[in-house]
Amino acid sequence: MVLKKLKERARAAKQAAAVLVYALWDRRTPWYAKAIVALTVGYALSPIDLIPDFIPVLGYLDDLLIVPAGVALALRLTPPDVLADCRARAEADDGAKAKGVGRFAAFWVAALWLALIMIFVVKVIV
Repeated sequence: MVLKKLKERARAAKQAAAVLVYALWDRRTPWYAKAIVALTVGYALSPIDLIPDFIPVLGYLDDLLIVPAGVALALRLTPPDVLADCRARAEADDGAKAKGVGRFAAFWVAALWLALIMIFVVKVIV
């Protein structure tokens, strides 16, 4: 029973992620909804958290609260007609395009952190 609920929630989260990827690239999505999506994805993929993950329970609590809150806020800020179109697109291709965008986003988050570390090292050494 619990496992079935977890699977349903995981499927819903995957569907919401695919919808947000399509909404992110849709021209009708407002800039502030796109910013929330970008910040949420950046936080989820970032190796730096508000509360480090090595702290028992609390380390994962921020991920369990901030990421779903960002997804919910982005969905709420996106116009209903855009969401309907994005849901239809996500169901039509089962989120295949969203997977490629996830890798693309992970690359850019890693590149950003690497650039920040390099700037820090150069500033400290020089």
